[in-house]
Amino acid sequence: MKNQLVAEIFYQIAALLEILGEIPFKSRAYRKAAQVIETLDENIENIAKEDKLRSLPGVGEGLAKKIKEIVETGGLEYFEKLKKEIPGSLATLISIPGVGPKKASVLYKTLGISTVQQLKEACEKGKLRDLDGFGEITERNIIRGIKMLEKASGRVLLSLAYEDGNKYLEYLRKMGEIVDVNLAGSLRRMKETIGDLDILASSNSPDEVMDYFVNYSDVKNVLLKGSTKTSVVLDDDIQVDLRVVKPESYGAALQYFTGSKEHNVKLRGIAIRKGLKLSEYGVFEKKTDKYVVGRSEEEVYNALDLPLIEPELRENRGEIEAGRNKRLPRLIGYDDVKGDFHVHSMWSDGSDSIEDIAFFAKKQGFSFLGIADHSQSLKVAFGLSEEKIDEKLKEIEKINEKLSGFRVFSGTECDIRADGSLDYNDKILKQFDIVCAAVHSRFNMNKEEMTKRVLRAMENEHVNILAHPTCRLIGIREPVQLDMEMVIDASRDTGTFLEINAFPDRLDLNDILLRVAKERNANFVIGTDAHSIDHLRYIRFGIATARRGWLEKKDVLNTYSIKEIEKRLHN
Repeated sequence: MKNQLVAEIFYQIAALLEILGEIPFKSRAYRKAAQVIETLDENIENIAKEDKLRSLPGVGEGLAKKIKEIVETGGLEYFEKLKKEIPGSLATLISIPGVGPKKASVLYKTLGISTVQQLKEACEKGKLRDLDGFGEITERNIIRGIKMLEKASGRVLLSLAYEDGNKYLEYLRKMGEIVDVNLAGSLRRMKETIGDLDILASSNSPDEVMDYFVNYSDVKNVLLKGSTKTSVVLDDDIQVDLRVVKPESYGAALQYFTGSKEHNVKLRGIAIRKGLKLSEYGVFEKKTDKYVVGRSEEEVYNALDLPLIEPELRENRGEIEAGRNKRLPRLIGYDDVKGDFHVHSMWSDGSDSIEDIAFFAKKQGFSFLGIADHSQSLKVAFGLSEEKIDEKLKEIEKINEKLSGFRVFSGTECDIRADGSLDYNDKILKQFDIVCAAVHSRFNMNKEEMTKRVLRAMENEHVNILAHPTCRLIGIREPVQLDMEMVIDASRDTGTFLEINAFPDRLDLNDILLRVAKERNANFVIGTDAHSIDHLRYIRFGIATARRGWLEKKDVLNTYSIKEIEKRLHN
């Protein structure tokens, strides 16, 4: 599939256009098309062959021609021309927090900076602080942003790894010689970023399996090929490792290669104390090396007097002790969620109409949807003016009349101003079924100021949800400075729900904070922050984060009936 290739080229074009100072709508058009294409379930090559590219949101005749060129040739002449106008590496500077297109242009023109390394050295020598529009604080923020990029280097977001991994699994499951096959490693544990992909298979014909594995259509390079392990690199530069074991070792190997390392070390200690030996080949008697079990993960855990521990919990954060004491949580299931509380429509910066989103969501098995378009002051996201709210509410009423057994909740993602007041007054907020309050500016406020800002918003009687509470963007923007214990306690005391934002580069709140919040009796909802219909499938990543945070079905409002939701929102 060339979906990722097309999206990546379009993202880079958007960045280059911003540096060149082109009309903003041009870069927005490329970025919007890139977002649509990278989340498609369907192969972009098939859509191009069927001449249906213009049916994609935001793709007109011009972009359709460029997509065809990329699909057919693997490149784009227009992109190559743009790259010649400025150093290609300059575009990467935009991804650093505190830089952006305008500052990147200034850095290049005044200091000749076109690479991250050059920028890092200039910051360390204090060369930026005297430039117009920069200053010492900006310089420190840029250094922090560079460190974030370095830390995230070589890792990809969960969503991309999940897509690649499951498509590879679908391919492998078509082979008759494979008895069992599954994802392993950090992807199976659903961590927020992934390094290499790990796949485990069981078969009595490992050489044939390896031949089949390397013939997958998205394989770019074969790094290593053997009878027990083979490593390849995909078209999007993600490495995938396949290990093949005998069926009698499959459960033990799946447990071992799923990890985490810390979880496995603790299990091996338990095995030793029981006179056993645990490895990827099975559980054995230590003295005689006699095979005990190993076909399934459950029998491996049971041999250690433990129940099966869900992959998302295997981080050595108390799950083994909880299992021993029969206190493991009954984690929220991937099929337990009945709807999404945070979706954007064409009324602000979404790609689809409310009616189209609602019909699609119902078809997917949802029973409700919360339409939470941006409020008026967020101009960059086409925030909804007060004058248009009544029109939108009437549209939602008509849609609800059409759809039986389904409810569209009228909502807003209302901006929290710097002083903690909200972008709409109480009279307007009262008209919505759901009010999501969110910070979208002044991310560099100190801890005391930011905490006071957020708490004031949560204390507003009309606010139901605190959206993306820490405002982080994985690998791009650090969380804002917040006293999270105070925010968590405010969730409990005010009845404000903390959002688990499922958008792949947010996953905010993260798993560690969720665990703390659960222990302090906070309230939770999951929202995809979807800006197109395709984004609704991100709900899985919010559920995964909830599971990693030890949340159960009863902890998450999305699992409740419409009547129960209405009651809890009203309370």
